[in-house]
Amino acid sequence: MAEDLTLIKEGTKEEKYISLIPQIEGLLYGESNRIANFANISAALKEGMNFFWVGFYLVDSDDELVLGPFQGPVACTRIKKGKGVCGTCWEKEEALIVPNVDEFPGHIACASASKSEVVLPVKKEGETIAILDVDSSKLDDFDKIDVQYLQQIIDLID
Repeated sequence: MAEDLTLIKEGTKEEKYISLIPQIEGLLYGESNRIANFANISAALKEGMNFFWVGFYLVDSDDELVLGPFQGPVACTRIKKGKGVCGTCWEKEEALIVPNVDEFPGHIACASASKSEVVLPVKKEGETIAILDVDSSKLDDFDKIDVQYLQQIIDLID
């Protein structure tokens, strides 16, 4: 297991993901506890990509997510299915890119410094078990490249 990340300070977003993904794979290797893996993924993405906030919301019941491991400022603890960006992602069971969170209907403002967001469902055996939530302090900071590489990271989770 890796103890330190080798980070690319300069380079494209894609180059940073390509460098980070095998390191995340190393962090997860041999560890079956999802909470530990969610925590390490959050830390690696926050540090490696310099995101404002990154973490997981865990499915807690048929209609509610609960805050899981994350890196960044304090966050909303519970989100109803269909509410806000994460709840909408869960309801639709698809990745969402939000260029300006202030323009997203029903956005739940956990941190006023968050300006854009990308969220992806984490599925196991066809069921959504969590939502990966990534926030930026910049408008329009996410695109298909983020979805592509974040999905590769999610696919590493057992």
